[in-house]
Amino acid sequence: MVTVADVRALARTLPRSSEHVIRDRVKFRVGSLVYVAFSRDESTMGFAYPKEERDSLIASEPALFFLPRPSDLRFNWVCCHLAPLDHDYLTELVTGAWRMVVPKFLARQRLGS
Repeated sequence: MVTVADVRALARTLPRSSEHVIRDRVKFRVGSLVYVAFSRDESTMGFAYPKEERDSLIASEPALFFLPRPSDLRFNWVCCHLAPLDHDYLTELVTGAWRMVVPKFLARQRLGS
């Protein structure tokens, strides 16, 4: 199972990323844009993800992914359970979320095309 410590280690390598604790929840952001946030018990993680692709992601693995609370549906956001995630998939999700909130040139520098 992946943990907040795993995300923290990855986020430290991503330019402009910073960690914050807001209302007892760990969040990672670039500037004021949050790209990853954990539940208070750290069993679930929300992350930036394109709204138009959200339903297909959830349909592909409904035991892993789920919709955010109704008030957050307007955002580019989806949630997942941490227990079934492996480190490779976590890396893909977190770097994809980070890519959504940084300038395109910075994402290209760090991740390529």
